[in-house]
Amino acid sequence: MHHRSDRLAAEPGLIATRAAARVAGMPALAPLMVGLVVLAFALLWFGTLGVRHLLGPDEGRYAEIAREMLSSGDWVTIRYDGLKYFEKPPFHMWMTAVSYALFGIGDWQARLCVALAGAAGLGVSMLAAARWFGARAGLMAGLVLASAPMWNIAAHFNTLDMTLSGAMACVLASLLLAQHPAATPAARRGWMLACWAAMGVAVLTKGLVGVALPGLVLVLYTAATRDLALWRRLHAPAGIALMLLVAVPWYWLVARRNPEFLRFFFIHEHWQRYTSTVHARTGAPWYFVPLLAGGFLPWLGLLPGMVRAVTQRAGVAHTAGNHLPFQPALLAALWALAIFGFFSLSGSKLPGYIVPVFPALGILGGVALAHADERAWTRQVRAMLVLGAIGLLASPVVATVDANNTPNALYRHYAIWAALAFALVMASAAAALWLLRRHGRVASVAGYAFGMLLAFSIALLGHEAIGRSASGIDLAAPIERVLRPGMPLYGVGMLDHTLPFYLRHPLTMVAQADELAFGAAQEPQKWLPTVEAFVDAWQHGPRAVALLSPQAYAELSARVPMHVIARDWRRVAVSNFAFAGELATRRLVSDSPATPPSTL
Repeated sequence: MHHRSDRLAAEPGLIATRAAARVAGMPALAPLMVGLVVLAFALLWFGTLGVRHLLGPDEGRYAEIAREMLSSGDWVTIRYDGLKYFEKPPFHMWMTAVSYALFGIGDWQARLCVALAGAAGLGVSMLAAARWFGARAGLMAGLVLASAPMWNIAAHFNTLDMTLSGAMACVLASLLLAQHPAATPAARRGWMLACWAAMGVAVLTKGLVGVALPGLVLVLYTAATRDLALWRRLHAPAGIALMLLVAVPWYWLVARRNPEFLRFFFIHEHWQRYTSTVHARTGAPWYFVPLLAGGFLPWLGLLPGMVRAVTQRAGVAHTAGNHLPFQPALLAALWALAIFGFFSLSGSKLPGYIVPVFPALGILGGVALAHADERAWTRQVRAMLVLGAIGLLASPVVATVDANNTPNALYRHYAIWAALAFALVMASAAAALWLLRRHGRVASVAGYAFGMLLAFSIALLGHEAIGRSASGIDLAAPIERVLRPGMPLYGVGMLDHTLPFYLRHPLTMVAQADELAFGAAQEPQKWLPTVEAFVDAWQHGPRAVALLSPQAYAELSARVPMHVIARDWRRVAVSNFAFAGELATRRLVSDSPATPPSTL
């Protein structure tokens, strides 16, 4: 058994084809079939990146920061709408800017970093699971993680959470691979250096959590197992040096150029964010429980088997040597529990914070699924069939929503997509039952996983019914016909996170700095702090365009001349000068309803 594990770890092609497919006596899958399955997942994973327009605040913010970074050539001092923005480190924006440089500026290019991070996390998790628990578990871990809604949705949403999670998945997987008893000294050193380098990338993505969370997990693991010898196998001196080499240069450069950075980043963005509600992102201690359940929904039936994998010390039988046997399942469980508990206790909570727990859940789910019998798998699939039916019956409720200042007509349109997603959940579960009878459990699990990925991808893509108008993309063309390079583009009392990206033109904030307050305080000449200052600049300054809420437009248009360029239910774009085609624009605006029609 020990030599078989070595052989599988040394032959990735074998892991991906023959050995991975032997479940319950089923013959090996043909390489062509495996290739087609991988291709189908890859096409769905990467082929949908540009179907939706960007949503605010996160997607538009990080897309625009990267665009300004590429445009200015300054890759050290991060700026958003021209103002210093030190809330996050630059790695994610660096990768997005590289994507722009290689492929041009656009929606899918802005999301390429997170899609690659999700795929990388998926791959290393499969490799670690296969090494410790066998090729079958490695294959199953990949199917579980790819179809976990939280993981695949985060991998298609331009935020730092998935980039961090991909790096953290590499930390976990590299640590597991380094601690395998069959690893040679050179392999252990190599995997541990990869682990430390990944921590450096995590620190360069989202700050100190990149090293604090793995450290917390290791402390809890050694407290639970009393395996202090593990710390001597971490290659800490070389590893810490490598981590610092990856992470520190940017921190040193940005602090040297911007003395105000260190206090803001480490005190305000780390200590105060975690210990207080200064960021107004509060939530109860159980805030993440429904997110965790929903994010792992297709595989919740595996939880008993995941617990057994930990309590029965799965994988420990492979160990050898004089030191205490390493417990990979326990480490994965503590990884998930520690990160979940850490953010549950935080004074600042956002859904994406717990995405790093999912690679550990995927590994444990793969182990549980590899050892589940046919009866348990059938119960799992039938339960999902029932949940899909309940969701389908409840989907009309979406059509009744009228919240967040979003017109109900948009929710009515999205209700169709929600119903389609739940119908696909039911179809996937039914197909899994059919495949189980005709082709065995591997085909059944693969079909089920792909169907769940498809269903939740449809739910995300259908959100374009709401997201398109929220992004402002339909206003971009008429504004571009009026807006010129160098012309001020004011955001009057509102920070629009997406439209500046589509216009390739940063905002100048007016009256309310919003999350740009720190940058506005550092460079007060780059914004207008009062409405009166805006009125003066609008009347006596250069030609300009402004974005206002409908309410602000109603108030200010009575005070100063404003020429409407375009409008939607969220914003009105105006200029302080007459422009060609203005009469036609006025007619179009006057003929348009206040809210989008139900046929959108």
